[in-house]
Amino acid sequence: MDKKSLSERDICTKFITPALVKSGWDILKQVREEVSFTDGRIHVRGNLTMRGKQKRADYILYYKANIPIAIIEAKDNKHALGAGMQQGLEYSDILDIPFVFSSNGDGFLFHDKTSKSKVETELTLEQFPTSKTLWSRYCSYKGIVKPEQKKIVEQDYFLDGSGRTPRYYQQNAVNRTIEAISRGQNRILLVMATGTGKTYTAFQIIHRLWKSGTKKRILFLADRTALIDQTRRGDFKHFGESMTVVKNRKVDKAYEVYLALYQGLTSGEGEEDENAKNIYRQFSPDFL
Repeated sequence: MDKKSLSERDICTKFITPALVKSGWDILKQVREEVSFTDGRIHVRGNLTMRGKQKRADYILYYKANIPIAIIEAKDNKHALGAGMQQGLEYSDILDIPFVFSSNGDGFLFHDKTSKSKVETELTLEQFPTSKTLWSRYCSYKGIVKPEQKKIVEQDYFLDGSGRTPRYYQQNAVNRTIEAISRGQNRILLVMATGTGKTYTAFQIIHRLWKSGTKKRILFLADRTALIDQTRRGDFKHFGESMTVVKNRKVDKAYEVYLALYQGLTSGEGEEDENAKNIYRQFSPDFL
C-alpha cells in the first residue's frame, strides 16, 4: 500500500482510529469525528448577509460526554507530521482543550499545554496516550486533585434521550463553572448574550452540582414572573417534585431546587432588607 496515495479520510480510517482503539479509547462514547462546532461567522455587507466557513475538528476526544480533553487534526501523508498543529491549536483555544495532536498517519505530534518543560513530543502510533492518562494530566492542570473534587467534575451532564447537547460555549461555561466550584470558588459570574441559552446552561450547572451532592439547596432568581414560569416548564421541568416556586417569602425546606422573583424576596428596602438576607442564607451560609 502506498501511504502517499491515501486521502486524509483514509489516513483517519486506517491509522488514526485504530491507534485510538489500541490505546483503549471507546470509539462510541469517547471519540467524535468531523465535529462541526460553529455554524460559521455571519458577514454583513449592506443588505446582504452570508455565512463564513464552519470550524470543524477532525477528532474530538472526550473523557465523558461533554467533557472534551483532546483534539486530533489529520492530514494526508504528503504533509508533515505536524502540519495540522496550528489549526488544532486554534480549535483548542476556542474549545478550552489542553491536548492537541497532529497526524499524517506515520505517528503523532503531541502538543501538551499542561507541560512546564517539553511542550511538543513526537509519538508513534502505538504510543497514543490512554484516556485515563490524559484525564489525570487534565485534572492536575486544572487543580483538581482530591477525590471529592473529581466527584464533582466527573458528574454526568443531564441527557434526556432527545440527542440535545450543549453548544461549545455553553459546554465551556458549564465545565469551567463546575471546575471552579470544585476548587472552592463560590462566587462566579457568567455573562451571556440574549438567545445564547443562559437557562439551559444554568440548568446543566445546577443539575451536576445537585446530582453530585455538592449543593443541597439551590435558588434560581429571575426578574419577571413569565421567566419563572418559562423556566419551570422548560429545562428545569426535569427536577420534577424536587422543585418549587418560592411564594410569600417563605421557603419550604422539603424541596431542593427553588425558583423565585428576586423582588418577591424583599419588602422594597433593597440591600438592608434583613428578610431577604435571611432567605439567601438558607441557600448559602456564607451569604454577606
